[in-house]
Amino acid sequence: MFEINTLAIVFASLMAFSVLLYAILDGYDLGVGILLPLESKDDSDTMIASIGPFWDANETWLVLAVGLLLIAFPVAHSHVFKELYLPTAILLISLVLRGVAFDFRAKAAFSHKPTWNRVFKVGSLLAALSQGYMLGMYVMGFENTFAAYSFSLLSAFGVAAAYSYIGACWLIMKTTGQLQAQAINWALKSGGICFLGVIAVSFVNPLINSEVYQKWFSWPNTLLILPVPLLCFALFVFSYIQLRQLPKVNDKGCWRPFVAAVLIFFLCFFGLAFSFFPYIVPDKLTIWETAAAPESLSFLLWGTIVVVPVIFCYTAFSYRVFWGKVEELRYH
Repeated sequence: MFEINTLAIVFASLMAFSVLLYAILDGYDLGVGILLPLESKDDSDTMIASIGPFWDANETWLVLAVGLLLIAFPVAHSHVFKELYLPTAILLISLVLRGVAFDFRAKAAFSHKPTWNRVFKVGSLLAALSQGYMLGMYVMGFENTFAAYSFSLLSAFGVAAAYSYIGACWLIMKTTGQLQAQAINWALKSGGICFLGVIAVSFVNPLINSEVYQKWFSWPNTLLILPVPLLCFALFVFSYIQLRQLPKVNDKGCWRPFVAAVLIFFLCFFGLAFSFFPYIVPDKLTIWETAAAPESLSFLLWGTIVVVPVIFCYTAFSYRVFWGKVEELRYH
């Protein structure tokens, strides 16, 4: 029998891993949806084709993260979704809209295809905005104040910009020609907004939370954690330089902005995790206070040992099979 403290850390780590993979994987395909041009049928088809084999499976990690929260930390699950009931409902509706639009845009009459493109774009934007709003409210400790709502709205647009940024970098890697050139322009613009958003969160988070301030600015934590923001800043600079140099002969280095974006997402997520650990609900509930019974977690652990590697392997396999430049979108 594992100790409750150990089990809580294991399941919190698995949940964090799932959220991070969701933010990266579904983040880029939400970004592609947000950037979808409504006036160009060919570009829209190519962009949809670039995420066609992956977008539905990417959402598996969201299901896994919420499932782990419900089963491993039921008290935290109840508290979080009680506070975020409305944005969660909007998120679910927007994901349904995306799924319906993805299928119907191919099966509807040609004259209706632009309508379903709009639905896919709106669904993608609403999903990103709702996730950003939920992140903002989480960082603000679910306060019912004007400052909390204002910050959450700014966070909503910041996350939408971040998803647009990683989505544009994905398109640079997966497309060629005029669409790739347009994606470079999108990445430069959204990357700048994303950079400003990261700076804003980095300043606001320690200011509103004294414990976060102590974690980041107490010795020797400052020395140990200082490389994280410095490396994040360096990656933004590196990405900007690479984007300014694209496109290159033989499409050399087209993957570098996307890798930089993935690393930026990882560092930002690590910074948030470091700021709030061991709290699963900021300043209110820790992972140990909300963990389920050790007998339940021990039983669940064996299933997780099987399920998580399987999900990871089939995800990696699908990316391996469909790697390379995008081809014409086909429905079977």
